Amino acid sequence: MSDPPSAQTRRSTGDLKKTPPSSVVTRNGARKAKIQTRAMSAGVKPSASVLAAKKKAQQKKKQAVDTILRDPYQIAMESKLKIKGPTGFVTEPRMAEHRCLWDDKYPECPERLISVIERCKELNLIEQCKVLTPRAATREEIETLHSPAVIDMLETTHQNNDVAYLEDLSSKYDAIYIHPSTHELALIAAGSTLELVSRVVSGELQNGAAFVRPPGHHAMRAEPCGYCFYNNVALAARHALQQGVERILIIDWDVHHGQATQQMFYDDPRVVYFSIHRYEHGSFWPSLRQSDFHYTGSGAGEGYNFNVPLNCTGMKDADYLAIWHQLLLPMALEFQPELVLISAGYDAAIGCPEGEMEVTPACYAWLTQQVSCVCARVCVVLEGGYCPASLAEGAALTLRALLALPAPAAPLAPPAPAAPPAAPCDQIRESILNCIYAHKKHWRCFNYQPTYSTRPTLNVCDGQKFKHTVQVRWEGDETRPERFATRDCYPLQDDRTKREIQERLNHLRLVTELSPLKPVCYIYDQAMLKHKNICEPGHVECPERIMRIHERLRDFGLLERLHRLEARPATDEEILAVHTRKHLDRLKELSHTKLRDLNSQKDAYDSVYFHPDTFESASVASGCVLQMVEAAAGGRAGRGACAVRPPGHHADADSPSGFCVLNNAAVGAAHAVRALGLRRVLLVDWDVHHGNGTQSLTYAEPEILYISIHRYDNGTFFPNSKDADYTAVGEGRGEGFNVNIPWNKRGMGDVEYMAAFTQIVLPIAYEYNPELVIVSAGFDACVGDPLGGCKVTPECFGRMTQFLTGLAGGRVVLCLEGGYNVTSTAYAMAMCTKALLGDPILHHYDPKPVCHWSAVESINNVIRVQKKYWKSLKFQVALPIEDVIEKPVPSRGLIVKEDASSSNLINNSKNQIEHSMSSVENSMTNLNIENKCPDGIHCGTDDEDEMESKSNSSKPNEDKTEDIKTPATLVDFLAENMQAIVDEEMFAVVPLQWCPHLESLYAIPADVKFEQGVKCVSCDHTDENWVCLHCYITACGRHVGGHMQAHYRSAQHPLALSLRDLSVWCSACDAYVDNALLYDAKNNAHRCKFQEDMPWCYPTDTIHMQ
Repeated sequence: MSDPPSAQTRRSTGDLKKTPPSSVVTRNGARKAKIQTRAMSAGVKPSASVLAAKKKAQQKKKQAVDTILRDPYQIAMESKLKIKGPTGFVTEPRMAEHRCLWDDKYPECPERLISVIERCKELNLIEQCKVLTPRAATREEIETLHSPAVIDMLETTHQNNDVAYLEDLSSKYDAIYIHPSTHELALIAAGSTLELVSRVVSGELQNGAAFVRPPGHHAMRAEPCGYCFYNNVALAARHALQQGVERILIIDWDVHHGQATQQMFYDDPRVVYFSIHRYEHGSFWPSLRQSDFHYTGSGAGEGYNFNVPLNCTGMKDADYLAIWHQLLLPMALEFQPELVLISAGYDAAIGCPEGEMEVTPACYAWLTQQVSCVCARVCVVLEGGYCPASLAEGAALTLRALLALPAPAAPLAPPAPAAPPAAPCDQIRESILNCIYAHKKHWRCFNYQPTYSTRPTLNVCDGQKFKHTVQVRWEGDETRPERFATRDCYPLQDDRTKREIQERLNHLRLVTELSPLKPVCYIYDQAMLKHKNICEPGHVECPERIMRIHERLRDFGLLERLHRLEARPATDEEILAVHTRKHLDRLKELSHTKLRDLNSQKDAYDSVYFHPDTFESASVASGCVLQMVEAAAGGRAGRGACAVRPPGHHADADSPSGFCVLNNAAVGAAHAVRALGLRRVLLVDWDVHHGNGTQSLTYAEPEILYISIHRYDNGTFFPNSKDADYTAVGEGRGEGFNVNIPWNKRGMGDVEYMAAFTQIVLPIAYEYNPELVIVSAGFDACVGDPLGGCKVTPECFGRMTQFLTGLAGGRVVLCLEGGYNVTSTAYAMAMCTKALLGDPILHHYDPKPVCHWSAVESINNVIRVQKKYWKSLKFQVALPIEDVIEKPVPSRGLIVKEDASSSNLINNSKNQIEHSMSSVENSMTNLNIENKCPDGIHCGTDDEDEMESKSNSSKPNEDKTEDIKTPATLVDFLAENMQAIVDEEMFAVVPLQWCPHLESLYAIPADVKFEQGVKCVSCDHTDENWVCLHCYITACGRHVGGHMQAHYRSAQHPLALSLRDLSVWCSACDAYVDNALLYDAKNNAHRCKFQEDMPWCYPTDTIHMQ
């Protein structure tokens, strides 16, 4: 009989607790746990932040989102067949008939046009253009902008030889004379301009010049003015708009303000009018208020009218280049015009008696070349200019620029290390800053100047800034006389002055280098394919990089347009100019080293691999660059591209690094200086990695200016060195000749690189005036690169190349560095090569380009350090944050059309700001010194209950002796130091008492603690950390890693609490905030820091946040 089975032992609850839970999660178990969790949480009231997040997510689901996918190579592919088109030219010899019959000395004379045509013929420019047949404008075309009464009046003068009648009629208009042929020739001038613009818009021509007279930019709708009868440029702009052009930029560099052109498009957002003119606060002709900087347009066109007033004479090239780099180019790159019309007056050129400026003829070529980089469709129309010699030279060099001939190389700067060149004057800085202030609310590109408050309340940050005072001065008179002078109404020069001017212009002709068009060269050799990684065949630095470049250039049809140079290896002597003998011998030994040993040797270096043929490939790469440098500097080539590898800019004197073996660009630059005798070489490095090797080799040499744009990420990006930061400026004689532009964030694109060019690279480069430009052209910042993490398009690299070809007489050598997406690299190199050939570079239209705040910060840091060495970087001056200028008053001839709704919105916003600021001022005025917090801890308000304050202050303190003084409060401290505050020796930050973003805060959950020592979510820093009061993440401040600012930009959470001093900053309002609604957050941090509650320092009737 068998024993019964033993009874199963029942586990107690205690046994279950001791048994370790199983790590296996079944599907049924997970389902039960989920049901249990839901049941447990059913009775819990969700927080307001969770409900808001769910609601926002549900609303987002309901919205239809259209995602547009753009091929990053589309523009490059469309550019394949886009080559330089013809340059049009139109004039009419009969225009010399227009002259003043009663005054032979009148400055607007036939010799003006005759001298221009003769100089263009001397330089063989007209024969290189497509010459158009001039035509007369029809009445219908003229009436699009001009009154029929004006046309009828001029028709009465046709072939009328009554000189007395003509002079009497002319006296009714300002600065006008009428000839019997005036009406016919004015129609031909307008019609010829219309014909040129029509051909450019249709695509038959790429650009062109209309050298016509009489000029046009002063001709108003209802009356002739200032030598002008019909407004040639304005009529052409209107005609282009009718042909479908959507964005037109009119540049008027005539020394007189083209007030008529401004008036015709003052309310039109399709046309940006940009004028640079002598003004002298209204005392210079045409003496109109509307010519000042604060007349920015009206209605829909507000912000689209730019006036750059020149308030003194003697302005030079540096002043005009500063206007281009600080104002025109940033605006134009944002506006992205489809057509550029230039009212090309040359009365700001040297020798003109009316302008009294000092602009060289070569400067007009530089200005035209830079504008052509923004938009290829450029039409130049002759306006003023009353010194025939400088007028002819300036106009001819402008036409050279349109023909894409090498930009003239003039002695802007003396040879280093001589005295520095002329800097932009203080008066032009004032005008430029005024313009930026007037337009920054309309344009995203004008955000490089700091701000300050003009209110009497002092701020500690404002005290450290160099401030610009914006003010409007009017010293003119707009009264219109009944009759105007017709004789002797212009400035005259004596014979001695004329002779001195002619001698000076003759000297400029001699020293200005006008190089003929030379072949664009290309160099490539299969010997550079031998260097490859045998142990890691998929290595990113591979032979396919230059093979695909070569194939892409063939596919684009560029190889047949390039002059092929023969490759050669660099000699030992050439290599030893920058590298050590030990490094050279080590590389030579590679050819005799076994593969196993080669693989082990690479571990001794940073990111390098070796092959038995590494030295052969590297020496050929350096030799190719040397060949190109010799060809460009020696005059055999105009410019060129080198498809070389292995790259070089990480290799220093005695060791390879970062895929680099020999420093090709440094070898070329050293050869140009030491062997070829050049004294100024510009080396631009736009590889996404800092060229630490090139910097170390050129750090003490003023003959080589090194400018690098690279990703830095606060030192965490390769090559992980502080030497890549903006503080590295060179040493010894080379101090100031090293410029680092470090990006501290991934994802930088075209907008950021163009900003770096306009704000830093171009101003410094034109001031340096190099004799040769070498580009370390790495394309690992290009879109799609596996290492760079940036978003620069191939066409942007082409545009950067275009900008650089305006320097050094066009002598630019591109030297391949990085770039590890072979498709992106091949397209980028193709676009750069097209730029060297003078082809137009197409661009994708982005209606809202915004430079990333981190890039703005990096650019400002660079300027702050480099302005000590470069006079062109003098515009980082604080501007007022408030609206300090009055609304423009009515001005003669200007009709203002203002949109009522926008006007009301602006006025309401202005009233709100003024009310907020006045509240702060009243609080400070009513500050009661007697009523203060008894414990000395105060947040800035003194309106506590008086009785409570008195009762607290009357408490006895038996533990303290009478000799010990009661601790002073903040108010006591401020009272004792009030004079120091008034004298600006000491500053006080007054927080806003209210901020609209406070309404977005919720009650802080009980389990959230603002503890000290918590690490930043993006880095390991624990100092100067802030807590987001919306999502409670901890991140470092702007002076550490800037991650709280980055969080605001990405999440739009403006309010953050400092764990150091418990202050609250609103990033949206750009100000400190203190309000009772912030007490819970401050008290939370106060408890964690001091283990006690923070004293209540707010009015007792304040509403607490629920």
